[in-house]
Formats: sequence, C-alpha cells, structure tokens
Amino acid sequence: MTGSRGFAPISGSGATLLVLGSLPSQMSLQKQQYYGNPRNNFWRIMGVLFAAGPELSYAERVARLVECGVAVWDVLQSSVRPGSMDSAIDQATAVANDFASFFAGQPGIQLVCFNGQKAAQLFARLVATDLDSSCARLRYQTLPSSSPAHAAMSFEKKLEHWSGLRNETLTG
Repeated sequence: MTGSRGFAPISGSGATLLVLGSLPSQMSLQKQQYYGNPRNNFWRIMGVLFAAGPELSYAERVARLVECGVAVWDVLQSSVRPGSMDSAIDQATAVANDFASFFAGQPGIQLVCFNGQKAAQLFARLVATDLDSSCARLRYQTLPSSSPAHAAMSFEKKLEHWSGLRNETLTG
C-alpha cells in the first residue's frame, strides 16, 4: 500500500498562529488543497473568523490566512493510511514534518492549535519531545475536529470553540 504525503505549510513571515491537522484526506490530496472536502467545516470556520471562506478561490483563501497571520500545516509529512479516516493512519509508517526548522523560521508563532484529537496525539508522540528550548514560547490548544467524521458536534458548537483564534492573530 502506498503512503500519503502532505503539503508544504501555508505560512507567511508574520504568522502568529499555527493550525495543525493530521494528514490531508484523499480528496484534499486529489485537489492539492488543504481541507479539500467541501463537507469539512475548516474553510467555513475560517470564513467567519478571517474572511477566508469557501466562497473564495483556494488561492484567495490561502492569501487571506497569510495576511491574517494564520499558518496551516499537518503533523505528518507522510504515512500509510487507507482512506481518509485518522483512525486508519498506520502509526508504524508515520513520519512527522520538520517542526524544529519550521518554528526556527517562524519566531512569531505563539499558539499551536490542533484540528482534532488525533493531530494533538501525533504531535505529542512524534514531535513535542524533540523540540528545543526555543519552542518554550509555544502554547497549545486542541480544538474540535472540523472533519465531517466529527458530525456529533454542530457547526455552531465547533465555531464557538474555534472563535478564540481571532484574538491570536494579526486581525485580533
């Protein structure tokens, strides 16, 4: 079985907030876009918080997040995962992105938000213990997954949890 490979981060030099997913879904990989599944609430949430909603082109959404100081990436660089469910990620093949280099090049990032429990768990297991003291500035927050698989929570409830991010960015 072939593995999935993630994307380069969305980030600009003024990023203050990093939102981390686990690994792009199959639909995202096909579209070559973060959160490419239209049923995923990520871009709807970004639309309310940062005017980077699904009504814009992908390039416009990305530009708007960068303008607002929001970076987006995934914990995993690659992994074998049949389908798109986080529960199907093969832990033995999971390779994390290079966060030491990323954070060194992004000294303004103060808050790392995990888009769901799986991203937080993967980061704790594969990344956190290897970060040096320069990353002591970072705060962490786990948010409800924007995924359609997390349908037990309404969009309004998810938005309520995510709404504090607006205060953590250049627009806040």
